[in-house]
Amino acid sequence: MEKKQVIFDKIKTIIVTELGVKAEKVVLEACLADDFGADSLDALELFNQIESEFLVSISDEAATKMHTVNDMVEYVNEHINPKYFE
Repeated sequence: MEKKQVIFDKIKTIIVTELGVKAEKVVLEACLADDFGADSLDALELFNQIESEFLVSISDEAATKMHTVNDMVEYVNEHINPKYFE
């Protein structure tokens, strides 16, 4: 399975769990605020869960640029330790 697909699947699970949205609504193009109704506290919790799951650090500056599911997948893909997939 491709790395990005693994990352997407785990982020999708986090979004479903944290925001209570239906899994089929979690697509790469989905916007956290517009499509899921996430406010800044929801986003902060999502980022905390993503940091814990993938052992990456998300700066405040990076977090402000993440609006879609794809933004999160791309960020994790760029910053994750390759050993995560071993």
